[in-house]
Formats: sequence, structure tokens, C-alpha cells
Amino acid sequence: MVVKIDDVARLAGVSKTTVSRVLNNRGYLSDATIKKVHEAMESLNYQPNAVARQLFKKETKLVGLIFPTVDNPFFGQLVAALEKRLFDAGFKVLIGNSMNDPKKEETYLKELISNQVDGLIVGAQNRGIEEYHNTNLPVVAIDRVMNEDIPVIASDNYMGGKLATELLINSGAKNIINTDGPVNLETPAHRRREAYEDVMKEHRLVPHTHIVDFSWDIEKKRSAVEEMFVEYPEVDGVFATNDMDAALIWQVATSLGCQIPKDLKIVGYDGANSTRILLPELTTIEQPVEQMAKVAVKTLVSRIKGDRNIPLEQIIPVKVWNGKSV
Repeated sequence: MVVKIDDVARLAGVSKTTVSRVLNNRGYLSDATIKKVHEAMESLNYQPNAVARQLFKKETKLVGLIFPTVDNPFFGQLVAALEKRLFDAGFKVLIGNSMNDPKKEETYLKELISNQVDGLIVGAQNRGIEEYHNTNLPVVAIDRVMNEDIPVIASDNYMGGKLATELLINSGAKNIINTDGPVNLETPAHRRREAYEDVMKEHRLVPHTHIVDFSWDIEKKRSAVEEMFVEYPEVDGVFATNDMDAALIWQVATSLGCQIPKDLKIVGYDGANSTRILLPELTTIEQPVEQMAKVAVKTLVSRIKGDRNIPLEQIIPVKVWNGKSV
């Protein structure tokens, strides 16, 4: 005979709902009630289904991913790499696209916590969200500064900015613009701009950063790029903080009659597979997506297991993808 939850409730002298709450570890229950339910399950050799067993162990084998958008080639490839490694580690994923909108990010975060995910990997973060500070949930951040307890996995942003700027200068560019944004987001990615500024000053050149916010739609970004060429008519080099902006700058420059790289040299940052296929001519700083995903998943699994002896920042080396835009 198959033992049902009703049988457990009857033997324990509690309601079916109480047994369910014990299995799901939800709501307040006295130690005596929990003990009676456990003894009844053991006596009847009751086997909860897989979901109930996972909840009973306070595990759901679910991990939440919150990123700006998988529409961006870099984040799309990163999410795919994370999902594969998490699946291989026995986890399934729930994904939220935040577009750096604090309200949307907060909504996703609350939903993921309510779904009792075992942990979070986050690449979109607005530091003021209360749940990031108050939850005991294991969290790993990718290229985002959250709080002092959350490990950060990042590419070597400073070295990437240094390599990109030196490439432009060594190829003859002098009036070099850096595009960056949003400036109010706390992220190691801003080290790209810091490196650009340092290298420019080392060569006695004047650094200029033009804001192209990641969360803007394509038309607003296009307008910002067009304004850049008006504001800096002598520009002969651009270090774009991501490849999507680099591609847009290339388009706008071409429409204005510029030849790449004769009149304008461009270096991007990301080096996602799809970008290299669709625009192989773009010289860019390649982030090691697979390695970043591997380290992020390994770190999260360690945190889920209770290991607190984990570096709070792990930096992964970058390299140059040599296209034809410099």
C-alpha cells in the first residue's frame, strides 16, 4: 500500500496542512509538532516526493540569475555558460532581465527569494536594494560591487582598458574618446575608464569620457554617439566600454563618411562569440566568458555548502582580439 500524506497526518494527530508545512519548512511550528510529524513519517516509512524532500532539506536545486539583458551578446553568452555549468552541478536556473532598473531588479529578487532558490548569480545590481543586504541567501556577483560580504568575479578591467588605450595610441591616434555608462553604477568595469585616463595622461594626452548609458534604447544611444562626433570633431580613436557600443559607433562614423581605421580607430570590450562572427573586423578586449562562468559557479556552490573562506574578488585575465579596426 502506498503511504499518503493523509496517513502521516492521521498518525501524527495533525492536519494535512501541518504535515505539508513541515515538509516545506514554512511558517511557525513548534518543535513538538515537527517531532511528531517526523516520527509518523519514519513509522510509516513515508517517502516524500522529490520536491518535498528537497524542501525538507532546505534545498530546491534552483539558482536565480539576474542580468541586465540576454539581448546583449556578452550577457547572453555568459548566461548560457552559467546555465550549462549549473545544470552539470545539479541545479536548474530562473532568469531575470533587469535592464539596470532598480524596481524591476527588486521585483525579480523578491520573486526568486520567495521561490526559495538556493543561491543567486547577479550581473545587474543596484546597491540600494534592501534584500541584497538582509537576505542570508548565498550570492555571487559578476562585475558588480554589492556589499562587503558578496564575492565578485570580474575580468581584469584595468588591464583591458590599458591594453585598449595603448593599442589606439600605438596606432597613431591622439584624440581618443572613451565611452562609458552608467556612471552611478558601482562596478569594477569602471576600471576600464580609469586605465584609459591613466594611459592618456602618461602619454600627455587629454582624456575625454562620453556617456553612453547601457540601459538606453538604441535610438537614444545613436543620438549620444552622434553628439559625440559633434562635440569632438577631431576624434581619431574611440575606446568603447562594450562591443555593442563599438558597433554602433562604427555605423554612425561610416554614415558620416569616416573610414575605419583610416580616419577613426575603434577598440571595443567583451569579445562575445556572436560579435566576433558578425563583426570580426572589430578589435576588442576579450573577456574569458567560460572561465568567468566556471569560477562564478564554483564560488556559489562553495557558498551554498557554507564555505566562507572565499576571496571577495577574483580577477580573470583578458586578451586582445585583433580585428581590423585599429
